[in-house]
Amino acid sequence: MTDPIKAFQEEVTGIIQAQGKNKELQKAADEFMHRSIESKYSYNFSWMGRPCIQYPQDMVAMQQLIWELKPDLIIETGVAHGGSSVMYASFLELIGKGKIISIDIEIRPHNRKALEEHPMIKHIELIEASSTDEKVVEYVKSEAAKAETVLVVLDSNHTHEHVLGELQAYAELATVGSHVVVFDTIIENLPKGYFDNRPWDVGNSPMTALDEFLASNSNFVIDEHYDNLLQISAAPRGYLKRIK
Repeated sequence: MTDPIKAFQEEVTGIIQAQGKNKELQKAADEFMHRSIESKYSYNFSWMGRPCIQYPQDMVAMQQLIWELKPDLIIETGVAHGGSSVMYASFLELIGKGKIISIDIEIRPHNRKALEEHPMIKHIELIEASSTDEKVVEYVKSEAAKAETVLVVLDSNHTHEHVLGELQAYAELATVGSHVVVFDTIIENLPKGYFDNRPWDVGNSPMTALDEFLASNSNFVIDEHYDNLLQISAAPRGYLKRIK
């Protein structure tokens, strides 16, 4: 007798693989990404009361990834309003273990207060400093050494230099079979000069940093499953899997 759960999973796998070859769907997704970035669509969503500034598709993908990995430690760079920190913490609460080290060069007082008063703070350690500061990196390494499974999420300053520095500092802390998620690789797919008030641009983005990192590091591959699954994402090619 056919196992209905396995049969459904196989059906979904086939759908996802087919989406990876669906050029019309990909074209429509690209158009939506461009239009929605113009309208600041990602600002619309929150998690347990804190703004996320993420696409719902990536939010769901992170839930799936965290549930699958059940990490003891999540290393997150970029805090902003703290919605992603709270979201990851809520997943850890359901799993029943784990903590997040969330790092940002500036955690504004009103955001810190809201996070420190949030029930999910029990899973969050906030660090206000540059994510590439040597002392911060050494501390995070010491915490990662205590964890069996580590997931890394990079979403702070989006310049090539900074993201490459973060990858060099933190990527190897992700355990084999786990992931490094590099957000805002979408910058590379937008028109040059799109962010006229930001230091990043086409040619100076998380994706260019990712490509340079992968060129000299064979421990990671782009997990194409997430590109095929999501279609709409702020992190195209940005879900990296550690394979060795």
